[in-house]
Amino acid sequence: MGFIMSKLSVSQSIIKAKSYAKKGKIEEAKNIYELVLKAFPKNKRAQEGLANLAKFNQNFGPQDVPQDKVEQLISFYKQGQMATTVNLAQELLSQYPEQFILWNLLGAANISLNQTSNALAAFKKVTELNPYYPDGFNNLGLTLHRTRRLEEAISCYNKALSLKPNFADAHNNLGNSLKDQGKLKEAIKAYVKAISLRPDYAEAHNNMGVALQEDDAFKEAIECYEKALSIKPNFADAFYNIANTLKDQGELDWAIQTYKKAISLRPDYVEANYNLSLAYLLNGEFEKGLKLYEWRYRKKKEVRTRAPRKTLYWKGLGAIKGKRFLVYEEQGLGDIIQFCRYLPLLKKMGADLTFQVTEELHSLLQTIDVDLKLTSSLPSEKQIDFETPLMSLPHLLNTSLETIPKNIPYLSADPMKAMLWSNRFTRNNFKVGICWQGSKNKIDVGRSFSLSLFEDISRLKNIELISLHKGEGEKQISDIKFDLTTLGDDFDAGGDSFIDTAAVIVNCDLIISSDTAIAHLAGALGKPTWVALKYIPDWRWMLERNNSPWYPTVKLYRQKKQGDWEHVFDSMRRDLKSWLEMKKN
Repeated sequence: MGFIMSKLSVSQSIIKAKSYAKKGKIEEAKNIYELVLKAFPKNKRAQEGLANLAKFNQNFGPQDVPQDKVEQLISFYKQGQMATTVNLAQELLSQYPEQFILWNLLGAANISLNQTSNALAAFKKVTELNPYYPDGFNNLGLTLHRTRRLEEAISCYNKALSLKPNFADAHNNLGNSLKDQGKLKEAIKAYVKAISLRPDYAEAHNNMGVALQEDDAFKEAIECYEKALSIKPNFADAFYNIANTLKDQGELDWAIQTYKKAISLRPDYVEANYNLSLAYLLNGEFEKGLKLYEWRYRKKKEVRTRAPRKTLYWKGLGAIKGKRFLVYEEQGLGDIIQFCRYLPLLKKMGADLTFQVTEELHSLLQTIDVDLKLTSSLPSEKQIDFETPLMSLPHLLNTSLETIPKNIPYLSADPMKAMLWSNRFTRNNFKVGICWQGSKNKIDVGRSFSLSLFEDISRLKNIELISLHKGEGEKQISDIKFDLTTLGDDFDAGGDSFIDTAAVIVNCDLIISSDTAIAHLAGALGKPTWVALKYIPDWRWMLERNNSPWYPTVKLYRQKKQGDWEHVFDSMRRDLKSWLEMKKN
């Protein structure tokens, strides 16, 4: 354990380390604390001693910065003058490059300016210059979290906590990174620890509510948010999260009022404005919802929509006859299929229309009955007059629930492909094309279901189930105990998505699908389609109704409570049995 530890007791060693620290002998003090912790990793006095060395270094580091300069720098930061803070910090660092407190302020100011890479470099420098400064590791963790480097962020928080075990902020931040990894139970433990250290920590109560909400513990989540508001009454984030919880329970009127409260406290609250749009849309209030849906451009997380270039932005007012008009894709394949119905409306207004969209959909989209240029690359500003993302068209063209374009079908299958697949389906039976899972991402949570749920439907007389599924979820096919027709490796095997799928769909009598692109394709082809929906579905399906204003041939089957797919499949089996009996008679 080293010379000191062999001659002295632990208490004597710590007294000796403190003595070294007071004399400015930081390295000697650090070595003793490390030796103690090597032998006794949970020794709190040694942990606290290491943490205190950081403060000691701050006051007695090499080439101390004049105190008035540090105070001036802190004053600029507190006043929100971030650019000035950055400039002054850089000027001082040219004279005092080893002063970690300057690097720390430089990093904090860069974070406020959204200069994440500069902040990351600054906080890394802090931890290099002073590896015993818990705030440095905490700040580095926060910055790594911003860049979604969650595992590295967690490592930084744990390092901060090893130096300062009662560091409430680090426990809270650790919880945030664990939550974003989906480790909800571990996240909640971290929040509980933060709150035990600081009971009036409103942000930790709020964050624990989010984790509980994601774990479907809605009642407990709201209790956390209300506790946060009792501590901090004008806490916009807590109102926002209460609104999210209400929306997730289908309490849309209350959710809408609570989003409005959050926005009244912070008018530029991007997520609150965006989620308010979703609540309105779920409620069928399209005019209000579609207008607010334009806030999606400003989202920092999960941004999947490029805002129109300012010089080309069409606001729905100017004449577009003869104008070179670019519409560009956004979000998923199902969204493209659903909203490409708006392209003929622009053409009817006289636009010289180009649609920038992934090349894999070109063959399918060429079946739209409109003169349309398709491209996979972005034209330069000189090549177009106006542009807009696809999902802004409902707003720009003043869509209401009653005016949704319903020119169904607006897509069609390739006739040759349809005939080839028809020749492969030789049995004279009732063909049901099925799909049970979408892409595995955050949006898919709760939407997909097990293939095994189709078993009772498969037992109906004269039924043939045909798999339209490709990708994740296909492995379930080997585990089922009923017949399922699969379509082989050549099914949609080329570069053109959905060409074979469309051809198979038109050869089916019915499509049953989860909320995936398959459901949208079947609806756009005008095929009888049953869509199985989770309790609170995506906004386009709204609530309670069993039909869709987007697709007249689609019938909706909804969960009665969260996660209850059995009821959905019982209802579909009953209805299908009745249909088959009517067909027979």
